[in-house]
Amino acid sequence: MSKVTIVLLIILAILLIAMVVLYFVGKRLQARQEEQTAQIEASKQRIDLLVIDKKRMKLKESGLPQQVIDGTPWYARRGKVPVVRVKAGPQVLNMVCDDAIFDAIPVKQKIRAEVSGIYIVSARGSKGQKLTVPDDGKKKGFWRRTLEKVQEKAGAKPVK
Repeated sequence: MSKVTIVLLIILAILLIAMVVLYFVGKRLQARQEEQTAQIEASKQRIDLLVIDKKRMKLKESGLPQQVIDGTPWYARRGKVPVVRVKAGPQVLNMVCDDAIFDAIPVKQKIRAEVSGIYIVSARGSKGQKLTVPDDGKKKGFWRRTLEKVQEKAGAKPVK
């Protein structure tokens, strides 16, 4: 066998081992996430909140309790988290929000939210209406427009 064939076989073996390791690690992480989702679903409550402010902040600057900061993994501490400052009854709290609904939460308005601890799972308007993401009127960039055109032609996005 030539040297090129041997090198290619070694690279193929390394890639195969890496794929197997990633498969099992991904399976374990998926099981852990399903467990956490089940815990959140079991302990969530519906609460009326007055949203004071919302920002994406680093975990250290968010004003969350020290126990929450200590409980987060080291790799997640550097990223920014969506933090919502709310008034629940007489208390003013900082809460972490789900990324999917962060943009839809209105500032200085009442919402009815499903909360699990200090985590806002979902939110609706004060009278039960759905919250929609406001269009901030920003100009779309070249890549965003191109991506939307391609998705529209492929049928992945409804035609406007």
